[in-house]
Amino acid sequence: MRDVLFVKTSSLGDVVHHLPALTEARAHCPDVRFGWVVEEAFAPLVRLHPAVADVFPVAIRRWRRTLSHGKTWREIEAFRHAVRARRYDAIIDSQGLLKSGLISRFAAGRHHGYDPNSITEVLACLCYAERHSVEWRQHAIARNRALTGLALGYTPEGPPDFGLDRIALAARAAAPYAVLLHGTAEPAKQWPEANWRMLAAVLGQRIDVVVPHGSDAEHERAMRIAEATARSKVLDRAPLDAMTRLIAGASLVVGLDTGLLHLAAALGVPAVAIFGASEPGLTGPLGSGPIEVLGENGAPPLVGDVAEATLRISPVGR
Repeated sequence: MRDVLFVKTSSLGDVVHHLPALTEARAHCPDVRFGWVVEEAFAPLVRLHPAVADVFPVAIRRWRRTLSHGKTWREIEAFRHAVRARRYDAIIDSQGLLKSGLISRFAAGRHHGYDPNSITEVLACLCYAERHSVEWRQHAIARNRALTGLALGYTPEGPPDFGLDRIALAARAAAPYAVLLHGTAEPAKQWPEANWRMLAAVLGQRIDVVVPHGSDAEHERAMRIAEATARSKVLDRAPLDAMTRLIAGASLVVGLDTGLLHLAAALGVPAVAIFGASEPGLTGPLGSGPIEVLGENGAPPLVGDVAEATLRISPVGR
């Protein structure tokens, strides 16, 4: 086997959850050249993994809005040409959606995916020559590793290794800092702004506080959160590789159930995860560093509980 292509396009949390499958595949197949098809916004993160030789960005979200434009079809053709430049021994779609299955068909080779009892969108199975049975009720990371192992002929074992070197990636800073990841595209996952302000005030008594944002609305909220402490800083919007370096350098990250929180856990950064509208057992953060998961579906945590958790996992400045 010489060439393997992964298809895991989005979202950021899903991309992070697929990193251990790539690390493990590299360990079992050291002579294989690995490629990855991923949404353009997440390509900077995928490029940071040392096992990735080829990254093929797609822009499904953007292309859907501009299908009448000639530029869009030229981009699609350029993607098709790039991904077909080599024939793959295995093409593994760990997304399990019809869109990812169709994208995988752009590539030439043996297509692998979940079987009808293991997949979200059953029609995607029509895109695979090899369909594998993978247990549903397990963490997304375990499902990705299981599918990849079945496709490449080995049994996953050991804790997940995300393949990211926190020390090498970490941004340099004059003093320790905490990152508050308050943004989410899903309203149900949000934590009240007043809670973020109270938490920032508490953390600002012992550590600098950094508040990033990813949209205009999040920027306005970040500014209001930062007003709670003089030791705060609102960052400019940054690409994902820059955000990765910022998070890698942090002494503490507090965040909602979003991709950036999962990235913090993957890097081994001490992390407190705030859940309120999703199941931690299936999509909760995993990593080598200290992690506290607070709240559950329908029951978000209180500010005091979050503040106490930050002291337990990262006593910097205590």
